[in-house]
Amino acid sequence: MRPRRPATPDEELIGAQETAVVHEITDATRVERMAAELTMGFDALADVHRAVSVFGSARTAPGAPEYELAREIGHRLGAAGFAVITGGGPGAMEAANRGAREVGALSIGLNIDLPFESGHAKPWLDRSLDFHYFFTRKVMFVRYANAFVVLPGGYGTFDELFEALCLIQTEKIRSFPLILVGTAYWCGLIDWLRDTVAAEGKISDVDLDLLQITDDLDHVVETVLGAAVEQGV
Repeated sequence: MRPRRPATPDEELIGAQETAVVHEITDATRVERMAAELTMGFDALADVHRAVSVFGSARTAPGAPEYELAREIGHRLGAAGFAVITGGGPGAMEAANRGAREVGALSIGLNIDLPFESGHAKPWLDRSLDFHYFFTRKVMFVRYANAFVVLPGGYGTFDELFEALCLIQTEKIRSFPLILVGTAYWCGLIDWLRDTVAAEGKISDVDLDLLQITDDLDHVVETVLGAAVEQGV
């Protein structure tokens, strides 16, 4: 069987040791590209000191209740003086960026090179950064945010959620709120973490306190403001 060409740089990187994947660049070039992406992100966001990363489903339809919820969150965080950072895609991400932009707050999208998705939120972005590698993009989500606000979403949303949970649990980041918005959506996850994961000793009971779950947007803003004060920004 002839080797296939990778669809994305991430696939090329992860499959670089497989004979089934064409090796298009060397490891030295890969490292250069990773360094270039980190440098690009650091340069573009160096002046961002008060921001919130907002996550949610790219599949949320414009005008749907969850879309309007994300838009209102972006609006309130922006009005409170925070930039809003999203993955730069459609759905809830677009809505959060839109809400921030509508109140004159800085609206940032960290786009990822995917074969099936494009950055539909770009009309609502002040800064649009393009990444090939997921991990370089994740650095920017955490480094320039004072908190994460997580709306209902799928695998991508879960990925960012548990990445942040691990960083907080291991004290790589501190005084960093992780707020789940939408109790009806998230309560099953919280129940499973408590009744199965914690009950079996896979995590400690105190680890459950690393997550906040709410439907109260005033509480979201108050929590983020309090964290910013603790962080000295």
